[in-house]
Amino acid sequence: MVDSVAGDVKVIANSSVRTDTISVGELKRVFLEETISLGDGKHVEPVLEKHGPAHEAFLREYLGMSEDDLQAYYSTLVFTGRGFTPKALESDAEVVAYVARTRGTVGYVSNSASTEGVKTLAIGVPSISAERKLITRVEPDYPETLKRLNIGGTVRLQVFISAKGNVENVVLLGGNPILGESAAAAVKQWVYTAGRSRTVVEVSIPFGNH
Repeated sequence: MVDSVAGDVKVIANSSVRTDTISVGELKRVFLEETISLGDGKHVEPVLEKHGPAHEAFLREYLGMSEDDLQAYYSTLVFTGRGFTPKALESDAEVVAYVARTRGTVGYVSNSASTEGVKTLAIGVPSISAERKLITRVEPDYPETLKRLNIGGTVRLQVFISAKGNVENVVLLGGNPILGESAAAAVKQWVYTAGRSRTVVEVSIPFGNH
């Protein structure tokens, strides 16, 4: 069970995208091209609508940006060579058709749109009732250099837990990248209670006195 965020929009993906749930943070990172893969490491690519209610709702609810802000952001990515302007289509039907035939694509359409041929991704993180209990926790190493320089902070990770309870993959959502590596190495050794299916959770790990 997941917490729905925006009732006007549903997020869709090509059938090659293996995840069934995507967090709001991860969705934003995909569309702002801060990440090019989801939990399984496979390449993902965002697809936009050019205009319309679904596009406006998506910008407002998920990206927190105006259309002008978004286009300026993509222009900067292209200009600096750090990214590209995603494909933008005219209608829900065109987005569904394109996502259905293009591997690794993630898009959005209005809630009333037909999504035949694509999968709809649940938005959010598992609700408290579905959370898995942590059995074995391994504390991360605090790199000596950063410790000495008093560089700390909180690292946010997205953790993919198998039905058996072992951690399959860890994705850095925020925080210092070096601390993130250390935290991810520790979290990969964590063990959770067994569940009925694969679960995705977000974990925050503090370093230092921050």
